[in-house]
This record gives sequence, structure tokens and C-alpha cells, in this order.
Amino acid sequence: MGRVLRLDELTERVDELKRQGRTVAFANGHFDVLHVGHLRYLRSAREQGDVLIVAINGDKSVERLKGPGRPIVPALERAELLAALEPVDFVVVFEGDSPAELLSRLRPDVHCKGTDYGSPEKVPEYEVVRAYGGTTVLVGDPKDHSTTDLIGAIKRIPG
Repeated sequence: MGRVLRLDELTERVDELKRQGRTVAFANGHFDVLHVGHLRYLRSAREQGDVLIVAINGDKSVERLKGPGRPIVPALERAELLAALEPVDFVVVFEGDSPAELLSRLRPDVHCKGTDYGSPEKVPEYEVVRAYGGTTVLVGDPKDHSTTDLIGAIKRIPG
């Protein structure tokens, strides 16, 4: 089972893992209401390294990016759920709208993003990762699942 860590704890752990020669993969997202697309994304991301870090947007960030009423699930609960998933080693919550600062600080070997970006060069943090010598890869299945669509389907259920 993975662990939820504060950024300072995670930074120390990543430094230690790199000294051991381990490959660190990094995935990020909102993970508001977990669905099979999230699991497939995380499994695919885990294949990119020896260790998988998952960074999740904090509640205020999710609200700014997704709108009022989001997130459905608070950040610490989302973090706990993700840490319990088999592919995940570490989870960290960040408050910004982009993981760029986290990527610069942690310098993971591989930044994993979903296939909806089309190409690694279209990932907003691509240049940040490239600047420190990391790689950006697209992982997971086609984006056929969406938390927004799932929430919409739930709202349409009579009752």
C-alpha cells in the first residue's frame, strides 16, 4: 500500500530513491471520483518506473479548474484512496493549478500524462521536464472515461 506524504517528506524520499538508482515515474490529476480510466492510467504510469508518485490537485485548485461543486471528494480522502491502489507508491496533494513546480522540485525521471494530450510535446509541463533531463510520456487507454460524464450520469438517475 502506498503512502500519502507531505512535499518535504516526499522530496527526501525521492532523493533517496534516486541515490539507489531507482526510476521515478510521476502522474498527476484531480482524481475526483475514481473510475476505471484512472486505474488504467495509473497502471500504465507505474510501468514507466520502479516507483510511482501521484500528485493530486488540492480542493481549491479543482474548484478553479472544474467549477463550482467540485471536487465531490475532498483532497485528503482522494489521496487516501489513491494510496490504496496497487500501482501507487506515494501520493502528494498540491495546491497549484499545474504540477510544474512539483516537477521542478522532485525531478522525476518520467512524467506520465493521459493519451488525451495527443503527443508529449502538447503536455503543458513538457518543457519543464525536458529542461531538467526528464521524459514526458503518454500512458493509459484512450480517454473513454470522464469524471464529469460520470457525475452527469449519476445526476440523471431519478430519485
